[in-house]
Amino acid sequence: MCVVARRNERTPTQAREILDYFLRNPQAADSLEGVARWRLLEGTIQRGVEEISQALGWLVAQGFLTEEPVTGSGPLFSLNHERTPEAERFATKGKGSGRRTRRKMGSAFHER
Repeated sequence: MCVVARRNERTPTQAREILDYFLRNPQAADSLEGVARWRLLEGTIQRGVEEISQALGWLVAQGFLTEEPVTGSGPLFSLNHERTPEAERFATKGKGSGRRTRRKMGSAFHER
C-alpha cells in the first residue's frame, strides 16, 4: 500500500516522471510493483544510455573509435584500426596479467 502524502508536502522526486507517463498513456493502469518495475528499468536504461554516450564520446575523442554518421539513424561507432595497439593497451590496463587472444572467423575477429 502507498504512503498517503499531504497536498502541501514536498513533491517526491519521481512524481512528475510517473505522472508524465500516465499523461502520455492515459489508458495505462499498473500496480505499485508494476510502476516501480518500469520506472527502475526506464531509469536504468536512461542512465546506461547517458553513461555509454559519454564513454563513446571519450573513446572517439581519444581516437580509439571512429564515428560515422548514418542518414536517418544515429551514428555508427567502430574501432580505429590505426590505433589498435594503443586501444589494446588501454583496454587491458588494470586487468590481470592475462592477455586476450583473438582468432579470425569469417571477416570478423572474435575474442577468446
